[in-house]
Amino acid sequence: SRHTLAVLVGSTREGRFAPVVSGWFARHAATHPHLDVDVIDLDTVRPYALRPGTPEFEEYAGRVAAADAFVVITPEYNHSFPAPLKHAIDLLNPQWHAKPVGFVSYGGISGGLRAVEQLRLVFAELHATTVRETVSFPLAWTLFDENGELVDPAPATKAADTLLNQLTWWALTLREGRALRPYGV
Repeated sequence: SRHTLAVLVGSTREGRFAPVVSGWFARHAATHPHLDVDVIDLDTVRPYALRPGTPEFEEYAGRVAAADAFVVITPEYNHSFPAPLKHAIDLLNPQWHAKPVGFVSYGGISGGLRAVEQLRLVFAELHATTVRETVSFPLAWTLFDENGELVDPAPATKAADTLLNQLTWWALTLREGRALRPYGV
């Protein structure tokens, strides 16, 4: 059964490394034949400019609502995640309910895992379920070549497949559950 995976690219900083990480992940996810991948790049969506009721807001809300599962790609800034990512998450509420969220993080020595820990708390508050497995890139800029490919793809590919398999189980199970009975809060 096919399902839609929205990949949320959380960094909007000038000179960001996000396109390298998200490019690799989106290409890898697209090799899973049951997934329709929708990359939602916050640098394009510009969450601070979104106002409820505008076509841009409705388009963003619609893409999130249409997704069966999410992967959030986040760097770590000062032990946390970027402010535009928090704003983009907070703009919506029921669109996140009873859906699974996975994480791909990158950064310095911690590989962005402290950002992920905080994001788990945010998504719990939004009635989303986060999967345990993550893909993490410590010292990310040393792991990719000039073409945006991993120098040693095996560990990240294995981690990404595990993450995507867990997300798929949750996506299909929760979609079935929402269809049988609306999720109530």
